[in-house]
Amino acid sequence: TGPLKDMNFSVPEGSGVRLIYQFTAEPPAVSFRATGEKDGLLDIVPKTGVLYLNGSLDWETKTKYSLQVESLDEEGQRVKGPYTIIVFVEDINDNPPEFDQLKYTGVVRQNSRPGKPFMYVHATDRDDPSTPHAQLTYSILHHFPNPYSQMLFQIDNVTGAISPSMTGSYYLDPQKQDTFTLVVTVKDMAGLTMNAFTSSADVIITVKESLWKAPPTIHIQENSTRDHPVNISQVHSNEPDAIYELFVKEELPRLPFSVNQNGVIYVTEPLDREKKDTYLFFVIAKDKEGELVDKPLQISVVVEDINDNPPVCQKALTVLEVQENEDAGSYIGTVSATDMDQKDTLNSRLQFKIESQVPAVPANDLFFIQQDTGILQLISRSLNKRIASSYSLKVLVTDAVFQTICDVEIHVIDINDQIPIFEKSDYQNVTVAEDLPVGTVILEIQATDADEPLTGSSYIVYEVKEGDPNKTFIIETDSETNRGFIKINKALDFETAQVYNLVIHATNPEPLVPGVQYNSSSITVFKVFLTNVDEPPVFSREAYTAEAFENIPVNTLVMTVEAYDPEGDTKIFIIEGQRKHTQYLAYRKRKDVFTELPISQLIVQSGRSQKSKATFVINLKDVNDNPPRLAMNGALFFCHPLSGGERTLIQATDDDEQMFYSTFTFSLKDDTDTRNNWEISKINSTHAYLSPKHTNFDEKVYNVPVIINDNGRPPLEGEINLEVNVCKCSSEKSCF
Repeated sequence: TGPLKDMNFSVPEGSGVRLIYQFTAEPPAVSFRATGEKDGLLDIVPKTGVLYLNGSLDWETKTKYSLQVESLDEEGQRVKGPYTIIVFVEDINDNPPEFDQLKYTGVVRQNSRPGKPFMYVHATDRDDPSTPHAQLTYSILHHFPNPYSQMLFQIDNVTGAISPSMTGSYYLDPQKQDTFTLVVTVKDMAGLTMNAFTSSADVIITVKESLWKAPPTIHIQENSTRDHPVNISQVHSNEPDAIYELFVKEELPRLPFSVNQNGVIYVTEPLDREKKDTYLFFVIAKDKEGELVDKPLQISVVVEDINDNPPVCQKALTVLEVQENEDAGSYIGTVSATDMDQKDTLNSRLQFKIESQVPAVPANDLFFIQQDTGILQLISRSLNKRIASSYSLKVLVTDAVFQTICDVEIHVIDINDQIPIFEKSDYQNVTVAEDLPVGTVILEIQATDADEPLTGSSYIVYEVKEGDPNKTFIIETDSETNRGFIKINKALDFETAQVYNLVIHATNPEPLVPGVQYNSSSITVFKVFLTNVDEPPVFSREAYTAEAFENIPVNTLVMTVEAYDPEGDTKIFIIEGQRKHTQYLAYRKRKDVFTELPISQLIVQSGRSQKSKATFVINLKDVNDNPPRLAMNGALFFCHPLSGGERTLIQATDDDEQMFYSTFTFSLKDDTDTRNNWEISKINSTHAYLSPKHTNFDEKVYNVPVIINDNGRPPLEGEINLEVNVCKCSSEKSCF
């Protein structure tokens, strides 16, 4: 109830007959009148002012009604108004959603991008779209067939877009299954309540083969004369309006290929197989946002060869050798040539032919070349170095289009049909002292060979075949003169051998031809006599090293030193060196073995005053024979009177060699006065704090007995009477 004025009312649809509002009359008004969109459903009781609904409203038919209401007096004249009364119809969820088709059909390509829609379903709801009554959500109810644990398709619950799932993008294959039926549902109320209405529709999906496929290997003939660019292939994305691009992984000055927006691939310039015979690059497809819509496709291009390269001789001049009197068919060598055209094709097939031979003696066809290998052979056994020592050949090398001349020079070499002959069969004897140094030449010998000089057939190798089992002597040959130099290879020793009866053979490194053998002309003999020399004694070693602890007792055996005299004379040992060292050294004789205790030099002297020297070093090892001590110079003090908490640092050291990290332990002497007044606390392996235990100290010097132990073997202990001054201090905290 209320006075007449402009008012709005909301009435749920389908609610039937009902009272809406009662207007109160203000004198002189006694009645009301309503006009406007009453539609037989809305009106007002004139006498009471009750606005009422005479039937059910339907939001889908009309969403609001506009009335004009005024109040009247006894004569029916307007008192107030007209006022606008609007009745809004409230929607209720009384309409199920409806698909715009009973059945949908769509096509999807194999390997399509997951989540990329290929079709849509659409439904409508007659209820108020501003309310949840018309908020629709889509889902897939059934999937026929469904061979995998996960669905091959997915639907956007808001837009109804259907796309392959991740599984579908991978597994969809028209060869395995080309048709699928989806049962798609749509719910109102955003699918959030049990009272929501649901409708469904069938979606028939046909799977077709993917358009996005790499073309087969593309073959392009090199050095093409066509106008470029030239269309060589085309790719098609599964996505319409895809944008195509090329990219390459390897580093190239530039990629001679391009692609247009229809997926047509072009070669942009002539290719040269000899520079690059294959290309691998990728074509990609993107959407308008720059996202990849398909996996990159690899494009393989093979550049096909044409015969555009002539044969090339591997050497400007091929030099070969052949022995005279070689048999017919003997291998001489190979003429090598190359062709940059593709290997194992007719374009690079080479054939060989002898064009000319100079000189043409004793015949003009002495040589044969295998047509397809370039192998040179003798045609007959007719080479003679005395007739011609070399031949020049012109060899024609051809492929299917081009030809080249290769130059070949063949040297005829002498065969080894002559043996070395010594100028003397007996070089008598030579006498040498046993102390001649190694490398000394004791004799020169000479043999000659009639074969071609400076070849393996004429070079002479001298070798001692008898009389020198230990290879005491060696023979070196002068490569130009073939003269032999007999040298000492090992030290001579009169006491071991006084004479050598040597038998020397002369041979060639090149084998002799059949029917020719070495004989006595290639053998000579001579004797080597040694003279005795007074040699110095010899130590068993050049240097001796021993170790001893520093506290070694006098007369302790340290090292055994051995020496001998080649002539068997008596040996005398002498110790030389700095006096401060040798005063500690002595030796004693045990037969011909001597024991020493030195650091310096040993001298052994034979009966004929020959001397030899050897160095003897004794390394002294430390023993723990020094107790630890304090490593401090200044006096310790505390300022009087003590306030408590004072302490002072003490440090220990040891004069022994510290092979490892020094470790000391600190303690106080166990007497009553010390225990009551002082305490010591370790900081680390070399330092400790000394602290007073109370503050009741007089001004005087205190003696504090400190005990320090080291970690030697055996450990040693040092007792130090530490003076500590308790004194009046200056402002700088030092004793007055």
